[in-house]
Amino acid sequence: MSAETAVPAILPLEEAEAPPLTLRELFWRRFRRHKMALFGLVVLFLLVLYSLGGTLFFTEAYANRTDTAMRLQPPSRAHPFGTDTVGRDILARTIYGGQISLLIGLTAVLVEVLIGVTVGALAGYYGGRLDSILMRFTEAMLNIPQLFLLLVMAKFFGGKVPNIVLFGRTFSGSVVVIVLIIGATSWMYLARIVRAEFLSIKENEYILAARATGTPTGQIIFQHILPNAIAPIVVSATLGVANAITLEAYISFLGLGVQPPTATWGNMLEGAYNYIETAPWLWIFPGTLIVLTVLSINFVGDGLRDALDPRSLV
Repeated sequence: MSAETAVPAILPLEEAEAPPLTLRELFWRRFRRHKMALFGLVVLFLLVLYSLGGTLFFTEAYANRTDTAMRLQPPSRAHPFGTDTVGRDILARTIYGGQISLLIGLTAVLVEVLIGVTVGALAGYYGGRLDSILMRFTEAMLNIPQLFLLLVMAKFFGGKVPNIVLFGRTFSGSVVVIVLIIGATSWMYLARIVRAEFLSIKENEYILAARATGTPTGQIIFQHILPNAIAPIVVSATLGVANAITLEAYISFLGLGVQPPTATWGNMLEGAYNYIETAPWLWIFPGTLIVLTVLSINFVGDGLRDALDPRSLV
C-alpha cells in the first residue's frame, strides 16, 4: 500500500475519549518532566522547613547569645555546626539567618516586580515619548554597575533606619534598607521583558476590540494584557529571589549588609575568610546553604520557564 493511501492510525478509545487537559494539568505535566526542577523544589521545601521548624528547638535569644569561653569550637554533639568567633551556636544562627535571607529574597523581589512591571507596562502600552523617557532611564540604570550602586547606597543609608519589631522579633533596620536597595537596583531587565510583552500583546485583535468598545485603560492593562504576560514575570521573579539572596551575601560579606545582632547567611560569612583553614565550619555551613538555595531556585526557575512556555510540547 502506498503512502498516499495508507490508513491513518486509530487512537485507543481511552485516548480518543479523554477530556482535554486543563491549564493546571498541562503546567504540571510539563513541569514534572524537568527532573532538576523537581529536585530543586524538594530542596527548597526542606530549606524552608529547616529555617521555620528549627525555631521549635532553638530560640532567637540562644542564637544571639555570646560565650567567649566557647569561641571557635569545632562541630560537636553540643554544637553540631560549631561556634563562631564570639561563641554563638552556628546551627541556631543558620536557622534564624535563613529566615532573614529568604525574607530578603522574597520582599526584594516584590519591590523589583512592582517597579519593573509598572515601568514596563507604562512604556509598552502607551509608547511614544513616555516609552522613550522610561527606557532611557532604564538603560541609564543598567549602565551603572549594580554591585557598586549597592555598596554606595548601603554605605549611605546604613544605620539610619531604627530597629523594627515584627511578630515579636526585633529586626535590624538594615534589613529594610537592603530590601529596598536590592529591589530598586534589580528591576531593569524585568521592565524590558514586560515592555516587550505589552508591545506584542496590545496589537492582538481582542485588545483592539476592547479599545474600540471603550473599555477603560486600567481594565485593559490589568485584566487583558497583564494576565497574558504573567509567565515571563513569574520566571523572572523566581530567578530574582536567588539573585537577591546572592547580592545580600555579597554586601554582608563586605560588612555593609544586614547588621548584627540580626543574622543572615551572608553576614555569617563576614570575617570567615580569616579562618578558612583553622575554622572552616564558619563558612562551610552558611555557604553551603546559600549555594543550595540559589541552585534550587535556579532549577525551579528553569522548570517554570519550560512549563509556562506556550511553544513547549505537551
